[in-house]
Amino acid sequence: MRNKRWFPLSLLFLTTVSIFAAAPLDGTKWKLTGWTLSSLDPKDFAITLAFSGGNISGSGGVNSYGGSYEAKADGSISLGPISMTEMAGPETAMRAESAFFTLFGQTKSFKVKG
Repeated sequence: MRNKRWFPLSLLFLTTVSIFAAAPLDGTKWKLTGWTLSSLDPKDFAITLAFSGGNISGSGGVNSYGGSYEAKADGSISLGPISMTEMAGPETAMRAESAFFTLFGQTKSFKVKG
């Protein structure tokens, strides 16, 4: 059974995700702790991401989401369509969630460090 701890996830550029752990993506869970935006601190929101069997799921801070992904050995990653609930929340949480989905949707590669 894989470790179920939350790990930090940082969105560093509009098209790159940097993940700090020495484990493959499948079976891991992450919590967003940093990004390139200076107006919002992602640590103020519960933005999460889990990889399991070719699917992603998590919380955008307000809404739950899910979809598919394909990660390759060369570090490339492609995301399928993402579906999510449509709940409203505090204005800052909604802005953070919108920023996360915009940045995450533009992700083209990942790098595992550790």
